[in-house]
Amino acid sequence: MSKHPKESERLRKIVESFPETTVVVLGDLVADEFIYGEISRVSREAPVLILKHRERSVLPGGGANAINNLADLGVNVLPVGVLGDDESGRLLLKYFRHKHIPVSGILKDKNITTATKTRILAGMPHTYRQQVVRIDREPSSEPNSHLNRELILATREYARAADALLISDYGYGAATPAILNAVREKGRLDRIPVVLDSRYRLMEYTGVTAATPNEPEVESALGISIGQDWRRLCVAGQRILSRMRLQSLLITRGRDGMVAFPGKHRPVDIPIFGSDQAADVTGAGDTVIATFTAALAAGATTEEAAHLANYAGGIVVMKRGTATVSQKELLQAFEKSPPMTREH
Repeated sequence: MSKHPKESERLRKIVESFPETTVVVLGDLVADEFIYGEISRVSREAPVLILKHRERSVLPGGGANAINNLADLGVNVLPVGVLGDDESGRLLLKYFRHKHIPVSGILKDKNITTATKTRILAGMPHTYRQQVVRIDREPSSEPNSHLNRELILATREYARAADALLISDYGYGAATPAILNAVREKGRLDRIPVVLDSRYRLMEYTGVTAATPNEPEVESALGISIGQDWRRLCVAGQRILSRMRLQSLLITRGRDGMVAFPGKHRPVDIPIFGSDQAADVTGAGDTVIATFTAALAAGATTEEAAHLANYAGGIVVMKRGTATVSQKELLQAFEKSPPMTREH
């Protein structure tokens, strides 16, 4: 079912107000490294392809990708996190500085390894390059007590001037339930939305306004299987809302779109925007939470924020590699295609 043109006008006003909003991101900062090779021949040493190196790029991933997406949406973003004193960390800092993203809240530590996901992509000349293997380099330990204190202090300080706080927890220790609890003690977080993306410990958080898990994360958190059962999905969403005491919830479902749970109101089923044949889903969840949080910070309702996140997700999965969505792209999306919902 299409929405009335007034809804599209409302979405336009929300997106146009992004430059007037400020979002703090407390997150695990990841470097996404892409190494591209052209297939040369098969090795004589083993039955593997030999790739002729063509290019390499290092882009923000994880919480750093959420930061990058907020910046490209025009939002004033204040990052808080930890990087190692290594090449990946230095490249991320250089990237942020180039885009005029403040880095004073990003801590650097020589004893930390910057989380780095290296993707090797191969292809023939003039063909799409396919990912053949991924190598992850991860920190051997979480940030120490000193770094934790600095993360808490920086987040508290930034939150005073912010319209929202985004928590991006990839399990590396810079964004944890304990750190959020410590920030909340003196951080006055009750006046701004706190939006969570946690890969492994969704249910351990309290005092969060909203969360944006994908369907497998919901299934894992509750120990259930949802499949295509709409009623089971609705029950699962209500359980998450109740147990975490959320004001709203957004469950992403890949090619099946996403479902918004606006507190006590009925769930809103939103079909995918664009093609269901994604080019690359790398980092799509970061784009979704960045857009959803930006919209809430700008005063959007849960349903309005969900529609904007759905547009952004549909745009970014058609781009290869870790990508972002611009404010202009988002405006063009719903101008061409009004927001849609499915009835049940």
